[in-house]
Amino acid sequence: MKILKFGGSSVANKENILKVFKILRSQQNKGEFAVVFSAFGGVTEILLNSAEKARQGDRTYVDEVKALEDRHFEAVKQLIPIQLQSTVLTFVKVRFNELEDLFHGIFLIKECSPRTLDYVASFGERLSAFILTEAMKVEGFQAIYLDARAVVRTNDRFGNAKVDFSATNDLILDYFHQHPGLKVITGFIGSTEKGETTTLGRSGSDYTAAIFASALQAESLEIWTDVSGVLTADPRLVYTAFTIPQLTYSEAMELSHFGAKVIFPATMQPAMKKGIPIYIKNTFDPANPGTLINGEGPSGKLIKGISSMSGVSLLNIEGSGLIELVGVSRRVFGALADANIHVLLISQASSEHSICVAIRSLEVPRAKEAIEKEFLYEIKNGEMDPVVVVPDMSVVAVVGENMKHNPGASGRMFQSLGRNNINVYAIAQGSSELNISAVVSQADLQKALNVLHESFFLSDNKVLHLFLVGVGLIGKALIKMIANQREKLQRENDLDIQIHGIANSRFMAFHEDGFDLRNCPNPENAPDSKPMDLEKFIQQMEEMNFSNSVFVDCTASQNVADVYERVLEASVPIVTPNKKANSGSLEKYKALKKLAYKRGVKFLYETNVAAGLPVINTLQDLMLSGDKVIRIEAVLSGSMNYIFSEFENGLSFSEVVRLAKEKGYTEPDPRDDLSGMDVGRKILILGREAEQDLHFEDISIQSMVPEDCIETKDIEEFFTRLKIHDGTFSEMLQKAKSEGKKLRFMATLENGKAKVGLNALDSSHPFYTLKGSDNMILFTTERYHDFPMIIRGPGAGADVTAAGVFADVIRLGNYSR
Repeated sequence: MKILKFGGSSVANKENILKVFKILRSQQNKGEFAVVFSAFGGVTEILLNSAEKARQGDRTYVDEVKALEDRHFEAVKQLIPIQLQSTVLTFVKVRFNELEDLFHGIFLIKECSPRTLDYVASFGERLSAFILTEAMKVEGFQAIYLDARAVVRTNDRFGNAKVDFSATNDLILDYFHQHPGLKVITGFIGSTEKGETTTLGRSGSDYTAAIFASALQAESLEIWTDVSGVLTADPRLVYTAFTIPQLTYSEAMELSHFGAKVIFPATMQPAMKKGIPIYIKNTFDPANPGTLINGEGPSGKLIKGISSMSGVSLLNIEGSGLIELVGVSRRVFGALADANIHVLLISQASSEHSICVAIRSLEVPRAKEAIEKEFLYEIKNGEMDPVVVVPDMSVVAVVGENMKHNPGASGRMFQSLGRNNINVYAIAQGSSELNISAVVSQADLQKALNVLHESFFLSDNKVLHLFLVGVGLIGKALIKMIANQREKLQRENDLDIQIHGIANSRFMAFHEDGFDLRNCPNPENAPDSKPMDLEKFIQQMEEMNFSNSVFVDCTASQNVADVYERVLEASVPIVTPNKKANSGSLEKYKALKKLAYKRGVKFLYETNVAAGLPVINTLQDLMLSGDKVIRIEAVLSGSMNYIFSEFENGLSFSEVVRLAKEKGYTEPDPRDDLSGMDVGRKILILGREAEQDLHFEDISIQSMVPEDCIETKDIEEFFTRLKIHDGTFSEMLQKAKSEGKKLRFMATLENGKAKVGLNALDSSHPFYTLKGSDNMILFTTERYHDFPMIIRGPGAGADVTAAGVFADVIRLGNYSR
């Protein structure tokens, strides 16, 4: 014997009902079974709402009841041939006549007792089960309508009646013995010894199915719903949630307690006592195996699922007079119990100085009043503070029997939450180690669920959510690289990179699911594009609240660099080639480094100095290993090296500078490179990374911009004036050549001082052989004293810089594995 139960969504319309009949036909050759049906989708809620309207004197209840009647008549006409409809239509009409009289009575006396509400609610299941029984007969089933009130005996606790299993089991066995055929049972309802109609509470139809399964010693209980089993998390909040193949009864109970609504504890209790396996299956995907709930031990991952509950508030009971005072907990929970308050979570300091309880927000006024009344004397005398309410909270819980005696579960949970700037207000973990619960802000719920889901279930598939400011040459090259490498990263590195925000100096745009990187629009052309506002851009990034968000700055803007502290405060990592932040004041540089450390987030700026070359990381590793920098010599501008190495080949200086600009090696205004300021900022950053308290004023910079070229109305005028000085630059070049030397624009740092300028170097110097846009850095340290460490490679161009930024992003994805 099997018991199959179908929920309201499964029988919401003709199309769904025909799917149910197909499932039932597939069971006919697999042994005996019985079916429990809920009311048609949404009917019970409408009945109860209509009763409340009638009680309030709102006559619109009449229209709602009439609409329900029409809906049931239509179901009969769709499912049953016209020549067989008469009996069924009469049944439906009689029931609705009864309902109309019942509602009219409620309307007249303006009262609706729990007993009356139970009777009102019973009509949904009675109507659906009868109509479906007759429809099944048409389909060839030997169906028998069974009103569960005839066999399910309960007490008179209306709204949530308790079952008398001894009497009920005898009645069910007797009925099945005397009535062969396929029983079609009304869910949700029972009756008292006096014949009064009762309901079985939340998820009552599931409970009905479990009651019958227990009484009949069924081989299995199948709950057919609109999802494919119990999922690892709420799919409305966690898009990567997936079906849990198998749960123990205990695990299922824990998940259901904090919001996993597929199945409820009451449903499992009768089946659990008899060891009857429960299958949660999908009416709309019957081939999916769904979830099996049974008594078998844990297997697989560390946890089985993550559940959550919203609409929660915390009550904090504190006071110095409560320390080591015996009986405080008993009085707190006694007061809450007397007020009929359900406690969701408890967290208590060992001294009893502070007791924290989580309850449903709707119950806060009663709970606060009950506790303060109980401790009136202590509050009056200052021994206890008034109860503090912390509203707008949620509970998240990780559940799984594999956590028992398995170190690291709670560590992983709270590390993941902390790393993503999610504050935990209260924690609870039982000695059974089956459930670890935490209270977080309601605003952080979705982020918390996704963080935990990724940590426990998708730890091999990390997702980075990028917010990119600056979609010029570097930004566009970065997007293209991510698009080209995305599948490979997913396949070989288990890393997915999505871009959810893009911005330039004029516009910004966002995409909840991530932009199509193959066809990523410019911000001004994107749907829902808005004028760029840096503060609003950061606010939107925070509100989207993704786990593993990353702020990527591909600009050279001081304004963007000025918001880095705000971004780091939100525990969002930064990846940037923008050197303005690190080359500003020493105090600002140190503050950013300290803040990143304090928040436990990464601030990656490898491309600040030499595009994609591993300069910053190498220097940081040297310092961490205890080495000390004695001298740094560096050609740090690919643009300047290109200019002076090409200058050797016969072109005039102004022609070479123009060529460098056309190739994208220089800034939009070449004077930014020729001034030496860019190189000055880079050697400043290297000096600071070498743990030297270096200020910009400590750097001597030789500019290559002639004085009359500094102020011009546009770039073309600059080139016109620069041409006048071609002879001067040619003389410098010829002088160097005559001495067997080459011109190199370089930086030197030694003894806490740095200088930047043009140098003529002979063939003994490593920089002599540099060509094109290559950079070269020489680190002379205590460890690398006689033979300096040399780093060489391309140091200019959008693609090279974008590649360095991309490498930092990938590095960020690998840090927390």
